[in-house]
Amino acid sequence: MKKLIKILSYHIFIVLLIFNSSVVFSQTLLKNIFDQAKPKSYICYKTNEKININGKINELSWEKAKWTDSFIDIEGNIKPNPRFDTKVKMLWDDEYLYISAYLEEPDIWAYLKERDTIIFYDNDFEVFLDPDGDTHQYLEFEMNALNTIWDLLLIKPYRDGGSAINNWDYKNIKTAVYIDGTINNPGDKDKGWSLEIALPMKDIADGTGIVVPPKNGDQWRINFSRVEWKTESKDGLYKKLINPQTNKPFPEDNWVWSPQCAINMHMPEMWGFLQFSDKIVGSGEEKFIYNIDEDAKWALRQVYYEEMRFFEKNKKFCSSIEKLGLSNIKIKGFKINPIIKCTENSFEAKITNEKEKYSFYIFQDGRIIKK
Repeated sequence: MKKLIKILSYHIFIVLLIFNSSVVFSQTLLKNIFDQAKPKSYICYKTNEKININGKINELSWEKAKWTDSFIDIEGNIKPNPRFDTKVKMLWDDEYLYISAYLEEPDIWAYLKERDTIIFYDNDFEVFLDPDGDTHQYLEFEMNALNTIWDLLLIKPYRDGGSAINNWDYKNIKTAVYIDGTINNPGDKDKGWSLEIALPMKDIADGTGIVVPPKNGDQWRINFSRVEWKTESKDGLYKKLINPQTNKPFPEDNWVWSPQCAINMHMPEMWGFLQFSDKIVGSGEEKFIYNIDEDAKWALRQVYYEEMRFFEKNKKFCSSIEKLGLSNIKIKGFKINPIIKCTENSFEAKITNEKEKYSFYIFQDGRIIKK
């Protein structure tokens, strides 16, 4: 969700993600774990069928595709399960990435009708996409039950000084909504709404710089969010429920596919994995293949988190992995302990794969690159 969140302390981001047993964290880091929230994964199979974007999710290809797990609270298992179910399916071909979703909802409402307005002021469904996984130059998409959309490009997360480019658009996007009930009618109860989205591969490439179509086995980072406001009926309209203590609407609920472990969607390192398969949906199954490089990238992310905390306190970055409390990070196949270089206002941390002779770098703006 697009929110200009002012981060008062970077320690809220020290949400330790245990990818697998090849990463060993120090005791200092382990006690900061909010939840062992492994990013979720989804195998996206190819379709050879024309997908009619009408919101009904009724093609044979959709029937063969699997649903994701039901959404959970954005903060993960430390919070109660969502009141209503939300789940997603995905397919692809050389022209589009197809996304469908079902949102259980007894009171369907939406009032925003103009493209590129702030759609999460209504209940909405959101897609976040970072194909190369460097946490920069990623895409956000939102839509409501009226099929009003908001698409934007972010050069980098807000925490790193980024801002949204609102005039960036998916030029050839297709979207549709199907209402199982009525919309904007508080006098009855509805079942829910479903949606279909066809994200053009060419537009994804134009926005993020990746090569499309993806190859078999390619993995992108992706996450989904649902915003749900508490409402009441007044004068035949849905109105946001007001907190009598603040005289403002109660905060919205944020439900997601892969937990962020913080109320912030703009932490792309927490998003799930989308793995592409050349198999036609229904013709066979493939397993998700975990890439050990993700362990190295996550170790560098710990350096980034701790450097931000260090800078906040000391007004400079730190070149000592020991002073950052990260000396016990060990990664199978990679040179132990990141090498950190600092200037007055910047840092660069590096981890090298000793066998394959390549390295990952992270910088003070949070971007990770491979050389």
